[in-house]
Amino acid sequence: MMITMLDVAKKAGVSKATVSRVLAGNNYVSKTTHERVLKAIEETGYRPNLLARNLATSKSQNIGLVVTNTLYNGPYFNELLFQAATVTEQHGRQLILADGKHDARQERQAIEFLLDLRCDAIIIYPRFLNADELDDIIEQTHRPIIVVNRLLKKHPAHCVIAAHQKNSVEAVNYLVAQGHREIAFIHGASGSPTGLSRFKGYRQALRAHHIHLDEQRIVQGEWTLQSGFNAAQELMARGVSFTALMASNDDMAMGAARALYAAGKRIPQDVSLLSFDDIPMASFFVPPLTTVHVPVGEMIRHTLEKLVLMLGGDSSEPLPAIAGRLMVRDSVAPGPWLAGR
Repeated sequence: MMITMLDVAKKAGVSKATVSRVLAGNNYVSKTTHERVLKAIEETGYRPNLLARNLATSKSQNIGLVVTNTLYNGPYFNELLFQAATVTEQHGRQLILADGKHDARQERQAIEFLLDLRCDAIIIYPRFLNADELDDIIEQTHRPIIVVNRLLKKHPAHCVIAAHQKNSVEAVNYLVAQGHREIAFIHGASGSPTGLSRFKGYRQALRAHHIHLDEQRIVQGEWTLQSGFNAAQELMARGVSFTALMASNDDMAMGAARALYAAGKRIPQDVSLLSFDDIPMASFFVPPLTTVHVPVGEMIRHTLEKLVLMLGGDSSEPLPAIAGRLMVRDSVAPGPWLAGR
């Protein structure tokens, strides 16, 4: 038998409207009545219809998160989801995940789904929607929205980003300081702003060191182990020389390592390897990967802090890009251009 709000009202000796006001957190109900209604709820085992309550109060205590399913397979997504759930719970709220699926239209539908659920605020980790489209969504929505890992033009206070290009420059600087000038690069998935930023940093750093950008040392990847394996094979098939290889993420670096080993090349003695993200496996790989740690936890914490401020009616100022840090391990060795060699 389903227990209804009317059953609670009868048990407490109040009207149904009074029960509704208690559930909505209305302060105009006396303390005695409030306690009597809560006791009746406990004794009857009544579970309120959350969606109906959300419609009535316009508040749900829920934070929505939109993530495309292309991220689901990797440790990066695990870290993102863990941090989002943990920090949301610390703020006394519930996290609701919506799948952005395969294109911009479906990513937009996921946002609308969370809005229909009356989520108090929404975090978007976009893959397909561009900055202009995201700016438009923010303008048209009356609930706080924060976009993670995408720089917005019109609403910079509504995004939290990592310093991908700056970190990439620093990674190349490290390789050059270690004596490498022939540095190959495995690009991230085509159309990815993160991949493009990391490539821009690679190109910027080579230019700063007066190193010629050889297109034959650049190959396309798709963020996966297999694409890293294929990319390294393609580099070797081209016959181009390289003493160091940068991969746009750790998965591709590990895939590339497998191809290099299969070709009889040693890491780091023959080819130094450097990558991005610092997934948990990176420090356990053989040899342990030198990689740029992306501050996912810090990004999510800043995101929730911004949302809480917005929910409280306060304005939120733009944040500078959050810098990662280079985790120096064993996959990079001195190169042939190291001073004194």
